[in-house]
This record gives sequence, C-alpha cells and structure tokens, in this order.
Amino acid sequence: MPFLELDTNLPANQVPAGPEKWLCATASILGKPKDHVNMMGVAGLTMVLSRSTEPWAQLFISSTSMMDTTEENRSRSTHFFEFLTKELALGQDQIIFHFYPLEPWQTGKKGMVITF
Repeated sequence: MPFLELDTNLPANQVPAGPEKWLCATASILGKPKDHVNMMGVAGLTMVLSRSTEPWAQLFISSTSMMDTTEENRSRSTHFFEFLTKELALGQDQIIFHFYPLEPWQTGKKGMVITF
C-alpha cells in the first residue's frame, strides 16, 4: 500500500491535473495495482531549496515491503525523474525524492493495522 505526497512551490495552475495519469504512472513504477496507490499533491507552497526559492518539488514515497534495496530505489528514482521532469517541466536538480519503508504494523486501516 504505497503512499505518495508531492509538495511543490509551483502554482497550482502549473501542476498538470489528471490524477488517473499520475496513479497509472506511479502504480507502474512501483509495480503495484493502482487501486492500492494513495496520493496527495500540494502546490503553491513556500519552499526553499539550497537557499533558493526557484521552482522545485519533493516527492515522499512510503510503502510496506518495497523500499528494501538501494538498487530498487535507484531504478524507481530514474522512472520518477523521467515522469516528473516531463509533467512539471522541472530539471532533475529541482526534484528530490524521499523513500520511507513502512512496516505493516505502522499503517492503520479499517480500525486495525494492516498486519492483521
């Protein structure tokens, strides 16, 4: 069950709409069914990267049982960079990823943790 949050200081009108396209791309990159992917995007934030307020974005990716190796995350980073640089019209130096592994007991759903 992947969770993604995209934060950017781009104005909302410069972030392409169409969650279906984002869900399909994300599901493909992560190798998960799109009905398991959870996403949130926040635009128009006040953000600073290396003392600059130029446009940039950061993507937080957390999931159970998939952030296990450097090689897997390297491959995912490549695919996310390709997608986001095209969709947001940002350079690779303007996008940062954060990968967070979750244990099943750290995520609750339907009144219990997903371990059960």
